[in-house]
Amino acid sequence: VQLVESGGGLVQPGGSLRLSCAASGSSFSRYVMSWHRQAPGKERELVATISNSGGLRNYGDSVKGRFTISRDNTKNTVYLQMNSLKPEDTALYYCAAREIGRSIKYWGQGTQVTVSS
Repeated sequence: VQLVESGGGLVQPGGSLRLSCAASGSSFSRYVMSWHRQAPGKERELVATISNSGGLRNYGDSVKGRFTISRDNTKNTVYLQMNSLKPEDTALYYCAAREIGRSIKYWGQGTQVTVSS
């Protein structure tokens, strides 16, 4: 599966962005999808995960209550709605896919999010 993220950019503190990750290939509904981020000099951090059906979602503590992950299996796309953005949310955001029952994780190339006034 190939993943392409979009929607990043520069936003002021308190603002919102919606990231998208489009997946190629078939069987998108068999993949658990997740968003991760990495800031300069820091380790990659798990932001949010959504089950293959969309029924289960989990979030990192730093984004709970502000970010929402969702997916549309008819469009092979996963989203990350980011509200109340803070400067510390600045990072390169990646989406990842892992097929149910398999350990291999596929990664996109990332989209930059910068929160600054």
